[in-house]
Amino acid sequence: MVSIRLSRGGAKDHPFYHIVVTDSRNSRDGRYLERVGFFNPLARGQEERLRIDSERVAYWQSNGAQPSERVAKLIKDARKAAV
Repeated sequence: MVSIRLSRGGAKDHPFYHIVVTDSRNSRDGRYLERVGFFNPLARGQEERLRIDSERVAYWQSNGAQPSERVAKLIKDARKAAV
């Protein structure tokens, strides 16, 4: 199954996550099909906290990709902010 989930990056105690489309059998930070955005939980000031390519996410979901719980919440927040 194809899933849309977070892939961790960044330094120790300073997480940074890429939102990726991957086969669910791959490891968390392993191989992915496409990177569709990022999430920076420690964004300060003018730093961008969240960026998602909504068109690509919609494309992958129309082809059966399932977002993780956290990514589903982030997608919902991004859509709310875009309105």
